[in-house]
Amino acid sequence: MELDPGTVAIIQLAWSRLLKFEDTALAGDPAERLFRVDDVSGMLMFVTLFGKEAFVGPGWAVDAARTLPGTELRQQGTLLSLSRGHGGRGLGEAQLYFSDTLPELGALEAATVSSEGGFVQALERMCPPDDVAEAGLGGLEHRFVLLDDEGPGEPVPLAGAGYAPWAGILAHLSVLTAPPHRGRGLGGRIAAVAVEEAMAAGFVPQWRARTDNTASQRAARRAGFAFGGTQTSVALG
Repeated sequence: MELDPGTVAIIQLAWSRLLKFEDTALAGDPAERLFRVDDVSGMLMFVTLFGKEAFVGPGWAVDAARTLPGTELRQQGTLLSLSRGHGGRGLGEAQLYFSDTLPELGALEAATVSSEGGFVQALERMCPPDDVAEAGLGGLEHRFVLLDDEGPGEPVPLAGAGYAPWAGILAHLSVLTAPPHRGRGLGGRIAAVAVEEAMAAGFVPQWRARTDNTASQRAARRAGFAFGGTQTSVALG
């Protein structure tokens, strides 16, 4: 799918603010890479968005990045090499997807969805710690859990999704599916609920998938999201 030009402009505005550039910076000439020196945040970040590139980090990192092509800066290994003498620690290499189309929710008519914290906690206990930490579902204010309540006992959480507002514009999505129920499209189904709620609140939904997580990338596309760019981050010290 393709995003409406107006949606693209809103996403560019949001990321310009997140990276602390001028509001229209990421809407500028794609041939000109953006740089911002930040000596206090303790992080290197390289973002590509609709063809525009932006790099944020300490002065020594900015100087080194000016000589490297974007294809290299997108790789976490490159940023780790740049920061080897500064305690660099990889935070992730990811793809960014966005949506401006309401999802189809017909498949959820017979399902049960809850926002109760107990079901979120039960879902997280069923998942590997790394998946729980990446999704961060329990720390979100807006979260939804798809339940199987057809059994004789307590409802069983199948998958959950939620969002966090970014820059007052984007709804950054998190999706978590219990391992026994993966591969059934349940993550996409509950993500559709979060997307509808986010859009009703006036946000543009954003889905971030690790570059090595092809399942998440497929789920994003199935949910109607369009590829918009990449984000690679390294913490210092």
